[in-house]
Amino acid sequence: MSETRESRLDGRIFDDTFRSSPIGVALEDLDGRLLFVNPALCSMLGFSEEEMRNKHCIECSPPEDAQKDWALFEQLKAGERDHYSLEKRFFRRDGSLLWGRLSISRLDNESSSLVIAIVEGITEKKKAQEELKKSEEKFSKAFRHSPTTLSITSARDYRYIEVNETFERVTGYSREEAIGRTPFDLQTWVNSSQRIEITKRLLTEDSLCNIEALFRRRDGRIWLGSSSFELIEIDREPCVLTMTIDITEQRRAEKVLRESEERFRLVANTAPVMIWMSGLDKLCTYFNKRWLEFTGRTLEAELGTGWSRGVHPDDMDRCLDTYTAAFDKREPFQMEYRLRRCDGEFRWVLDSGVPRFEADGLFAGYIGSAIDVTERNLAAEALSTFSQKLIEAQEEERSWIARELHDDINQRLALLAVNLDSLKQKIPASLPEFEGELGEAGKQLERLGSDLQALSHRLHPSKLEHLGLVTAAAGLCREFSERQKVEIDFHATDIPKDLPEELSLCLFRVLQEALQNAIKHSGSHRFRVSLDVESNEARLLVQDSGLGFELGEVSKGSGLGLTSMKERLKLVGGELSIDTQRQRGTTIHARARLDYKAKSAEASG
Repeated sequence: MSETRESRLDGRIFDDTFRSSPIGVALEDLDGRLLFVNPALCSMLGFSEEEMRNKHCIECSPPEDAQKDWALFEQLKAGERDHYSLEKRFFRRDGSLLWGRLSISRLDNESSSLVIAIVEGITEKKKAQEELKKSEEKFSKAFRHSPTTLSITSARDYRYIEVNETFERVTGYSREEAIGRTPFDLQTWVNSSQRIEITKRLLTEDSLCNIEALFRRRDGRIWLGSSSFELIEIDREPCVLTMTIDITEQRRAEKVLRESEERFRLVANTAPVMIWMSGLDKLCTYFNKRWLEFTGRTLEAELGTGWSRGVHPDDMDRCLDTYTAAFDKREPFQMEYRLRRCDGEFRWVLDSGVPRFEADGLFAGYIGSAIDVTERNLAAEALSTFSQKLIEAQEEERSWIARELHDDINQRLALLAVNLDSLKQKIPASLPEFEGELGEAGKQLERLGSDLQALSHRLHPSKLEHLGLVTAAAGLCREFSERQKVEIDFHATDIPKDLPEELSLCLFRVLQEALQNAIKHSGSHRFRVSLDVESNEARLLVQDSGLGFELGEVSKGSGLGLTSMKERLKLVGGELSIDTQRQRGTTIHARARLDYKAKSAEASG
């Protein structure tokens, strides 16, 4: 009987149309047993036709949906309804769930009552709906909490459809007060006609536009906003999405900055020095009027690295190395180089640069100033030449006086002493008192001769000329030690005998002055003197463990000792340095290169 019935139904209902349908179709009896399923439904659920046949329809529902689904089916079975549809989930063979739209209808005829179920897969649609829902929720959340003032208005009557929290805070109107009213009702726009024109443009020309406009808060205060307007569609109605940022403070700050820059340029262009600025990329971004007048070039020509075309080729590498090294370390720098003036002459300039920082502490580049120091350098060179000639004249005068004392005065004193001694021999024995006085006069004359000889040596050390620096320095230390009753520890290492005469005399005079100052002012009775050569450099050290002093105080004094030593060393390309502390002694370092003459000759060539 069942075979006849199934065959009859198969021929009457489930013909080739249902079998080829892309929509799932099933036939059930009133007890919910599946009598037939088409290939499309089998494919949806992952079962074969044989596996699906005689399966109960509730077996295809998740447990949490089964009771609700069966309650609907029983209403159909009881005749309370002949059709219903819903969106529900189906179990697939692999355990996953499939969303489908189920439509169920009851079919009654004379011999039987059956149920036909049509299933349309909507899983992808459901996913899309879920994504759309999430997207709408995200948009709604972003819209409400955005730091930008957001509003949506109707493009037809300008009424607010939605506003966000920032709108409420900035304008002073709550969401409830704004929605349904227009910007003109709330008077949020200073220029209402401007708002109308924007909407017309959006509807007729552009779907997007940006402007700056003045707005009014609820309390009447005016603020400047940068607004973006976009034409959108909500429920097929044209609407305007408005995004506004308060730029009042930004524009005020820009104005202050602009005025500050104008004042800076005014001051810079009237300053008596050349001023430049550079950015984070080390390229120059500004030169003042004085710089451009000096070089005779345009601002455009000097910007970037253009300024370097005016630097003397011999100074270029040193100039760039100094600038780059200081820039990388964010340190101030100072350098001298030759810069071509507008008349073609190269002039020495002293360039000083310092790093610039923004108000928040961020590095912004460098600013510097340059002054023409050519005349100053020429004056210093002339002074140096004058100092050299003065010292040379002083040495010549000392040498002449020393020779006169030694070769003439001292010889004459010696002859007078001999004559006095001879005269003493001729005095009768009856005049002992006269003889004693004459003897005392001879002793005084002898002491005077010794003092004159010592003075001669101090004025012009003959040992230096004939025996060299080491012997002369050692003799000077012995002389000071004996005369001043102090102890001087002298050491000399690797001093060449062919030391240049000017260098030997310079170091001897520095030693002489240093010892004299140390014995006079240090309060110490022990001194250390050393002479050596290292890396082609002659070095002299004079050290004591006495009272020490403040260099600043000495530089303010009227003494010429330190100045004399520095000037002497400068003439032979050397330098003087002093280490001293109160109650911790003083050390004087003098250095001069052995090849200073050769270097001077190269420079003059």
